[in-house]
Amino acid sequence: MKIFTIVCLSVLVYNTAFTQIQNIDSTKSFFLQPVEIKAIRVGDKMPFTKTNINKQTIAAQNFGQDLPFLFNQTPSVVINADAGTGIGYTGIRIRGTDATRINVTLNGIPYNDAESQNVYFVDMPDVASSINSIQIQRGVGTSSNGAGAFGATINLSTNEFNDKPYAATYNTYGSFNTLKNTIKAGTGLINHQFILDMRLSTIKSNGFIDRASSNLQSLYISGVYINAHSSLRLNLLSGKEKTYQAWNGIPEARLKGDIQGMKDFFKQNGYDAADSAHLFNSANRTYNYFTYNNQTDNYQQNQYQLFFNHKWNSHTSFNVATFFTRGLGYYEEYKKAQAFNNYGLSNYIMGTDTIKTTNLIRQLWLDNYFYGNVFSLQYNKNEDMLTIGGGWSKYDGKHYGKIIWADINIPHDYNWYNYTAHKTDYNIYLKYQRAINQYWSLFGDMQYRNVQYTTNGFRKAPNKAINKSFNFFNPKLGIVYTNKDGLNAYASFSKASKEPNRDDFENNLIQEPKPEYLYDYELGVEKKFAQASVGATLYYMQYKNQLVLNGSVNDVGEYMRINTPNSYRLGVELQGAVQFVDWITASANITCSRNRIQNFTAFIEDYDAGTQKPMHIGQTDISFSPNVVGGLTVTVTPIKHFNMDVVSKYVGRQFLDNTRHYAKSLKPYDVHDIRLGYTLSPRFCKAIQISAQINNIFNKKYESNGSTYSFISDKQTVIHNYYFPMAGTHCMLAVNVEW
Repeated sequence: MKIFTIVCLSVLVYNTAFTQIQNIDSTKSFFLQPVEIKAIRVGDKMPFTKTNINKQTIAAQNFGQDLPFLFNQTPSVVINADAGTGIGYTGIRIRGTDATRINVTLNGIPYNDAESQNVYFVDMPDVASSINSIQIQRGVGTSSNGAGAFGATINLSTNEFNDKPYAATYNTYGSFNTLKNTIKAGTGLINHQFILDMRLSTIKSNGFIDRASSNLQSLYISGVYINAHSSLRLNLLSGKEKTYQAWNGIPEARLKGDIQGMKDFFKQNGYDAADSAHLFNSANRTYNYFTYNNQTDNYQQNQYQLFFNHKWNSHTSFNVATFFTRGLGYYEEYKKAQAFNNYGLSNYIMGTDTIKTTNLIRQLWLDNYFYGNVFSLQYNKNEDMLTIGGGWSKYDGKHYGKIIWADINIPHDYNWYNYTAHKTDYNIYLKYQRAINQYWSLFGDMQYRNVQYTTNGFRKAPNKAINKSFNFFNPKLGIVYTNKDGLNAYASFSKASKEPNRDDFENNLIQEPKPEYLYDYELGVEKKFAQASVGATLYYMQYKNQLVLNGSVNDVGEYMRINTPNSYRLGVELQGAVQFVDWITASANITCSRNRIQNFTAFIEDYDAGTQKPMHIGQTDISFSPNVVGGLTVTVTPIKHFNMDVVSKYVGRQFLDNTRHYAKSLKPYDVHDIRLGYTLSPRFCKAIQISAQINNIFNKKYESNGSTYSFISDKQTVIHNYYFPMAGTHCMLAVNVEW
């Protein structure tokens, strides 16, 4: 890291001393598309499936919700939210692939959590207000930095070139006391060399679910030095979140208002009357089991990014970036009747009585550092384009737990566990694109990636230490056909590899999990007409040793993901757009897919026999992978400066586990929104934009996510489902002023 920083500063001094500004227009054209983004994104003549989202589209949809809600109308996307509104903890699946398998980069720098491999969009609230472009690659995609892309890649870019000074304020108010305030400003190009951009945001919401509130703040500062051939940029992104927990979902009986079912549920789960008293004092669809007033998640993340871009000549450019991310936070929770021996403590003796349990409040802390470098060298001349790139990153994390209060005396701020984890990840890739003639292009991509992960124990497995090393080779190959009539077709093959995450190591106490492999075949075609476009993508994603839940539990009752030898996703994505008349346009997409695990065996806990009972299922659906997903947007512009979007989404049935049991599934749903916008251009400012969004206009009752577990008791199979309902009709109003 130090070497790359010294190189950046040395080259900057050289260029400052010897280079004069000669052609600002050519400088702008180069830096409008940052080198670090071009290195990992897919161009129009590359054989990969993609969707690009520009700055104008992002701004029109940005009412303060997390990024997944801005992606909702892109093909094969399914989103969810714990609080039911899109503010707070949210999730995304693309082609049925969850966020732990989606590679996310911010300005080319890896963003996925190194250990869980998950993506916590809540940690960078309102980053959409600073993003100028997004690319979503479905399937394996091209080589990138960070976590293995095991179904999709999301590339975010904030590094834009604003050569004119500006200022803006964005303000939103809506249902559930949702409030968003954002202030942005930029200096423009000062003395042909310096630019400074800034943003400050706050977002608050009570949430649809009881007590599922969010209090979010974020800061973005970007400073740039630029000359005719080079730029040096320093970014600071800071996000702070405090969200009330709504992680458990709503028991199915409560959601349906089944009083007897609720009583049975609490009896089967060992709750007493005091535990369940509040169950009957809230609305069916907003129920939250957590009632402790500080049952919250608290986390702050600061990201520092330093970029150096240099253009040697019209054919060759170079980029290197150094990054440092600091994360610190905890979630606090009230726990009832906790055994002393689970916390490394002796039972409490009071006279002749031995007390074995206590109520307590605990905090589970995560204290981490993530830092490293990424680089790319690009050569583009005539029919050839060559990119050499890679990166190195190091994660140093601490996991520890504190007890801050208990009924019975426990040492103040007692730590009952304290473990460290370290992960090193480096990769190097080579991409080559060759234009054979005016119609045909070939593309090749080879990546080598090495991962080393060590930890000295886990909270649930204190005596289990891990020291693992993984070596992956990921080739990609494709061909593209393009003609002047707007026809583009491609075919590609890609391989992806992925190491197990922290939970896989922690929960699999007997047999360590193996790496997963994906072989992705894509065939796509797109045709553009004067007033329309159509496209289709056929994909086949074949998995080897995919990690899936099969109902197995370890000796402390935690569910384990087990490697399954063979599984696949086969589907077709259709999309199109048409301009009917000057003031009416429509765009639509639909994905039809078949997602299967072959020769699957599930396990269910048999309390009568004291064992886990196997159930051979055979071929089965992969959980949370609907066979049909579709979206439709109709835009109407009846008068100048006014537009209306009618947005519809359909998601087919999703199974909560891999047993293909209809009693353990999310029902299909369709939901419809309306978005209105009107722009004023008074003399005292550039523009005033007034917009409104009415979500779920038909007040549809639907659930976007859930979980399930089953067991056998008294010779009966008992199924417990938990659901995460989305809010009914609710509104957002925004007033944005730009100078």
